[in-house]
Amino acid sequence: MTATAHHHYRYTPHPLHAILLAGTVPLFLGALLSDIAYFRTYEIQWNNFASWLIVGGLVFLGFALLFALVNLIRAVHKKGRPLIYFILLLVAWILGFINALEHAKDAWATMPSSLILSIIVSVLVCVAAWIGLSSLRDGGEA
Repeated sequence: MTATAHHHYRYTPHPLHAILLAGTVPLFLGALLSDIAYFRTYEIQWNNFASWLIVGGLVFLGFALLFALVNLIRAVHKKGRPLIYFILLLVAWILGFINALEHAKDAWATMPSSLILSIIVSVLVCVAAWIGLSSLRDGGEA
């Protein structure tokens, strides 16, 4: 009788990964709130705040994306959840980068596209953080 060891993939984020992922949420939400403030007041400084918050969010999100890529490579046999998590982070980073380019325009030219992009990126980052930091495990364990 031959015994084979089954490698069960269990994902718990590395503490640095969790900090980077959790750090993206307030940065992108702050950018969204700054865009809303700019949309309501047209005070150019709100657009500048949003630009800097987006850059910070992209840095954090970029490193979290690297952790997610390593996690995806390690999860050879289980692609569902790690793949969805990686794709969410990748799409959020790409749209966040486009949003940073939108914010690089003249402040008057950024609305409403930068506000819409900030909403989309904030939602994507919140969903990705929920998936990445949730306690659901492989095999239906809680």
